[in-house]
Amino acid sequence: MNNTIDTSEKKIRSLLEKVTDPEIPVLSILDLGLVREINVSDSETEVIITPTYSGCPAMDVIRMNIQTTLLSHGYKNIKVTQALSPAWTTDWMSEEGKRKLKEYGIAPPNPRQQVCNQKLFEAAEAVQCPRCDSYHTHRVSEFGSTSCKALYFCDHCKEPFDYFKSH
Repeated sequence: MNNTIDTSEKKIRSLLEKVTDPEIPVLSILDLGLVREINVSDSETEVIITPTYSGCPAMDVIRMNIQTTLLSHGYKNIKVTQALSPAWTTDWMSEEGKRKLKEYGIAPPNPRQQVCNQKLFEAAEAVQCPRCDSYHTHRVSEFGSTSCKALYFCDHCKEPFDYFKSH
């Protein structure tokens, strides 16, 4: 029996696909785009992650879950590094992750508008209800169940829902 560990980045990525966000358990850290880089050497396996925002309370749990997952598959000398620059953006989320968010009942982030006209930012963002797909919604609170989400209400199906804010 061969006891060598496959240290390829592809193998590590497949293991990290099983590490979920503790706040949104249907999303892996890869779905969220938190994994910036994986460096493998003979002496160390380093995973570089970027939080959704610098004060994200889930990062300690995510760091621990990465280490536990890799240790349980025979990896040693694991280093998890947090990188804050460049800042994480919802553009790093996978399309699969956005689909999973919607199925879970959280409206996925809208594409960020790349415009220079300040007047365009005065109007409320049109957010689609993840339950009935209506755009007849309104924001109730800038913050939802976590700081990275806003609380919305659907005027069509009369259900509240979280919206994963674009940034």
